[in-house]
Amino acid sequence: MLRIVLPSIAMIAVTYALARLSFGLFLPNISNTLGLRESDGGFVGSTGYVSYSLALFISSFIIKKLGQRKVNNLAGLTAVIGLLGIATANSFVHLAIAVFVAGIGSGLASPALSQMATNMFTREKLDQANTWINSGTSFGIIFTGPIVLLFTEQWRLSFFFFSFIAVIVLIWNYYIIPSNKDQKEDSYDNTNWLSVIKRAKFLITASLIIGICSSIFWTFSRSFITTEYNMTTKESVVFWIVMGAAGIVGGVAGGLIQRVGLGWSYRLILLVLLGSIAMLNLSDDVFVYISAGLFGISYILITGLFIVWATRVFKNSPAKGVSLSFLSLGIGQSLGSFFAGKTIEMTSYPFGFTLFAILGIVGLFVPTES
Repeated sequence: MLRIVLPSIAMIAVTYALARLSFGLFLPNISNTLGLRESDGGFVGSTGYVSYSLALFISSFIIKKLGQRKVNNLAGLTAVIGLLGIATANSFVHLAIAVFVAGIGSGLASPALSQMATNMFTREKLDQANTWINSGTSFGIIFTGPIVLLFTEQWRLSFFFFSFIAVIVLIWNYYIIPSNKDQKEDSYDNTNWLSVIKRAKFLITASLIIGICSSIFWTFSRSFITTEYNMTTKESVVFWIVMGAAGIVGGVAGGLIQRVGLGWSYRLILLVLLGSIAMLNLSDDVFVYISAGLFGISYILITGLFIVWATRVFKNSPAKGVSLSFLSLGIGQSLGSFFAGKTIEMTSYPFGFTLFAILGIVGLFVPTES
């Protein structure tokens, strides 16, 4: 199992943390070098979300046409090209194209690897394999944090280094991840997308809600603690690393689901997630770092749970469910970030974080049965 899971974890770490999330950490220095305005930086960052969404939307189709192995390799290749593009960017347009390409891999890797896991593992091992693979984001966050602390001004060197790591991971996956010769046919392959969406309506709803309520933490938590609590840049990056390190615990989601069931797991994890968002209002440094840890754990747990949920709704073709879930999560985060920014601008950070934690309670009432 480890022979397959470890390179898969590395691919998720590269496509999510290195190719997508690391851009925001280096953005101030990139902007200074290229002379970008805040609006320019925001636009460039949004191109990564657009490509991620487009890749998710077409992922199940191209997995069916090309197979899980080729799509996973394509995910790694786009990460390498995108990271090299960012490292060599000399203009706004160059940077925007590079970030767009870098974002594609994250939208392809999760569906491809979830399909691979379904084809490779027994039901007893499938949930654990999927949730551990999903925890790759946390491993990537832990890896990028120290790089930001040590080389924040040498951002080009950092992205060259990230691209080198991405090449190694791509080669690793190329030789280890199997093709899908034995892929089971899904009896729903020929149904239209309205039928597919109806089949996954509760999964989509839950993903959208979690995307909205978690967006404020992903987008504004570091701004919150530096603005409201006067924490230094170094302290805020440590906050980010704590969030990533705690997220590794998210790999146990599969075992939790098998012990207490999907429904109870979903509601317990969501309560911890909402509690971590509200806890950031407690100004003591200890509570700030506990908030980061609880958010990291619960976010990776709940996204891992969504993958498990998707494999149960689409038993033979989980890429469809994972694509729909993560697309809904991304749309929720996009909408949530916009309204969170407006809310904070009109009120305050504490009010905004409290409001979004309360809004997330709606998610407790979403059924987990299809």
